[in-house]
Amino acid sequence: MKTLRKEITERKVKIAGMGRAIGGRKLQFKNQIRYRLMSGESLLDLAEAAARQALEAASMGIEDIDIIVCAMATPLQAIPCNAALVHERIAKGLDIPAMDINTTCTSFLSAVDIFSSLVDNGRYERVLILSGDTASAALNPRQPESYELFSDGAAACVLVRADKGENSAVLYGRQKTWSEGAHDTEIRGGCGLMTAFCMNEENREDYYFDMKGHRILKLCARKLPDFVDQCLEEAGMTREEIRLVVPHQASRALEMIMPRLGFAEGTYIDRVAQYGNLVSASVPFVLCKAIEEEKVKRGDMILLMGTAAGLTVNLLLMRY
Repeated sequence: MKTLRKEITERKVKIAGMGRAIGGRKLQFKNQIRYRLMSGESLLDLAEAAARQALEAASMGIEDIDIIVCAMATPLQAIPCNAALVHERIAKGLDIPAMDINTTCTSFLSAVDIFSSLVDNGRYERVLILSGDTASAALNPRQPESYELFSDGAAACVLVRADKGENSAVLYGRQKTWSEGAHDTEIRGGCGLMTAFCMNEENREDYYFDMKGHRILKLCARKLPDFVDQCLEEAGMTREEIRLVVPHQASRALEMIMPRLGFAEGTYIDRVAQYGNLVSASVPFVLCKAIEEEKVKRGDMILLMGTAAGLTVNLLLMRY
């Protein structure tokens, strides 16, 4: 069915380079492979490695960057923000601004959506966006559903203004939150409502990650099809025009939920068995790998999408 395309205000930006890093300890749960931090390794190590790869791929040094954005789900420490700690690793001595954006698993999508506008309107020219989490730090071994799902990793991209004549652009972005799912994916303890000082043997599990997978899946099944249809209609885009869908690698239910959204097997990336859920790094990590494998080439229309705790959902259409 042919859809009349609406007038889209393109944000003339492009991903100039990407990088990725994964925890050094490999685990296997039946046919599922996971990666966790090895002894002596930290998320800062992974973030630094991913950032340096992205800068090298973009043929840039850190001094060329206008702002460092950490789009991560979990804090490295209470204060300062994650981006300041990453700045210390890769930009110490420079006065490049650094800030955090957090919509948990979809933090990367939120950051690209926001900063593509800021690059397009001239506020910044070159943005380093880093995502990554060490989910293993708060996993509950008594909850196999989540304990066997997550990996530790990081990914980064350099987002820049597209040169005149280049076809790359962000075409459309949308985010929605349905807070009836706010307590289906959470870590209740450790912050302002239940501080670290309150932990005892009776409430210890409040400080672990807690996921109610069936409830999340039901809410997603109810909300996502209409959301995706609405976004594509607003963007004036058909599914057939999309070269590749890069979804958040939320769970093994990906192969069940994506066809319900109108995307058949082979039209989207599914690397859950190989890497699991990398939290905020999921989308950029598998996108980076797809670019390395030449499954995504310049000019290809790609759809980035995902769900996050909240329940929050993000969708981003871009021409790579």
